[in-house]
Amino acid sequence: MNMLLPTTLVGSYAMPEWLIDRARLAGRFPPRVRALELWRPAPDHLEEAQDDATIMAIHLQERAGIDIVTDGEMRRESYSNRFATALEGVDLDNPGVALDRSGHPNPVPRVTGRIRRRHSVQVRDVEFLRRNTDRRIKITVPGPFTMTQQAQNDFYASEEEMALDYAAAVNEEIRDLFAAGADIVQIDEPYLQARPEKARQYGAKAIDRALRDVGGVTALHVCFGYAAIIHGDRPHGYDYLGELAGTRVDQVSVETAQPNLDPAELEPLRGKHIMVGTIDLNDPAIETPEIVAERIRRAMTVVPADKIVVAPDCGFKYVPRDIAFAKMQAMVEGAALVRATL
Repeated sequence: MNMLLPTTLVGSYAMPEWLIDRARLAGRFPPRVRALELWRPAPDHLEEAQDDATIMAIHLQERAGIDIVTDGEMRRESYSNRFATALEGVDLDNPGVALDRSGHPNPVPRVTGRIRRRHSVQVRDVEFLRRNTDRRIKITVPGPFTMTQQAQNDFYASEEEMALDYAAAVNEEIRDLFAAGADIVQIDEPYLQARPEKARQYGAKAIDRALRDVGGVTALHVCFGYAAIIHGDRPHGYDYLGELAGTRVDQVSVETAQPNLDPAELEPLRGKHIMVGTIDLNDPAIETPEIVAERIRRAMTVVPADKIVVAPDCGFKYVPRDIAFAKMQAMVEGAALVRATL
């Protein structure tokens, strides 16, 4: 890291109403198969509209003062489905069913052959992001463990075998993303928290296969599920976190704001950089910079300041745009308050 307490997003940014039907997007669980009906522009104008929305997301991050910029994930109906549905071995015409993390059945990719990456999926996304900002950039891909949990296995002898093939596909993608100009590549693994027993069996193995011989800074995001969608009793602590200490990943991204996470939970990860969630996306109230600063200082009781990256909790795509920008500004200003005292 070149500076203390750099700021970034987890991945997504508030999606504009002119691009996607926000009510329909938020009124359902994140799609695992394609959900083209959510997009507002006609198919032959969709890519151009997504490009424009990406430029907007980059510009707003820069205006707010974000240090490590993402593309806002403006081309995705969910964090995982764009990549997961681009792989060989998946029958897209006849989806399967799997339970989501709240226990509801959801249409998912049905795996009918060996999972392989046909071609790069997000290289153009990185190249576009690189062309449109001179700041450090990060791109996200879904993790192999999570994609395994979000699929119906009609081919493999075991889930672990399927996860390792997903991991090989992710590994190929990550290498191409670094070659295309990414500074940081993050894998999103929310299901490590949702399915901790299975994660203990083969989660770390799949992660390390995904990151094998990768040259660049890598991050891994683990969370409690979108606060905008999963209401009620959300966990206040992680069931699978310390297990990441022994993996190849450089940074671990955690939600700490909404769950009011006990900083002691971060202790096993002291050897990693920690992306600390400092913005509560369940609460429409805009944090003051002082609240953000206090959340950063809480994390600093356990994690050294030079190993903290400041971020929101996850799910910015669902937040109204005016609130999202104000929260992002507060996060940057809160980080600056703490930085000034170090």
